[in-house]
Amino acid sequence: MTFLINVKTIYPLDHNKIMKGNNNSVICNAIKSKQIIHFNYEDGTRIVEPYCYGESSKGNQVLRGFQIKGDSKSGNPNGWKLFNVSKMKNVAINREHFSLGHDYKEEKRMKNIYCCI
Repeated sequence: MTFLINVKTIYPLDHNKIMKGNNNSVICNAIKSKQIIHFNYEDGTRIVEPYCYGESSKGNQVLRGFQIKGDSKSGNPNGWKLFNVSKMKNVAINREHFSLGHDYKEEKRMKNIYCCI
């Protein structure tokens, strides 16, 4: 499967930057620039530091990120999470940057990686 990623077209939206296009271009741009993203996911809004985006062993597009704020089905709004990209809606890039941390280790649950820190 081939993905076309356009990381240069950015449009302003209020105080955020949002990229026109599909989720993979937004996510990869955020990873490349180490910018926080926010999006709607199942039970509410999530605010996440994106680290790695790729394909799971089941063939789903997934994002590994550290959630810093927002809602959570598990009841734990902070921590490492693996998001199913098909469930992510209204993905937007914040102006805020993040520093690497949270003991990130090499991604082992993805069979194909599209972009990663």
